[in-house]
Amino acid sequence: KSDSDTYSCDIGDAQSRAKLTVQETPVLFKQELQNEEAKEGKQVRLTCELSKPGTPVKWMKGDTVLCASEKYEFKQHGTVSELIIRDVKSVDA
Repeated sequence: KSDSDTYSCDIGDAQSRAKLTVQETPVLFKQELQNEEAKEGKQVRLTCELSKPGTPVKWMKGDTVLCASEKYEFKQHGTVSELIIRDVKSVDA
């Protein structure tokens, strides 16, 4: 999308212009989150795969946006996004 602009070809006495509009493809889930079970005190990893690398991801529990902490860790490798929840408790369900 950042390539959208007006481009020109200049030969000195004449110039030709064209406008380029790039339409972004929507980001889709290639692999959605899967339900997980974990024992109390253990660590769980939730993973999803997106159709476009580097897409910003917001992790939520219910309506609450999660922030990186000792409890929650976020990783992103290309199209794969992960949430690691440490020391799970029943309230994490």
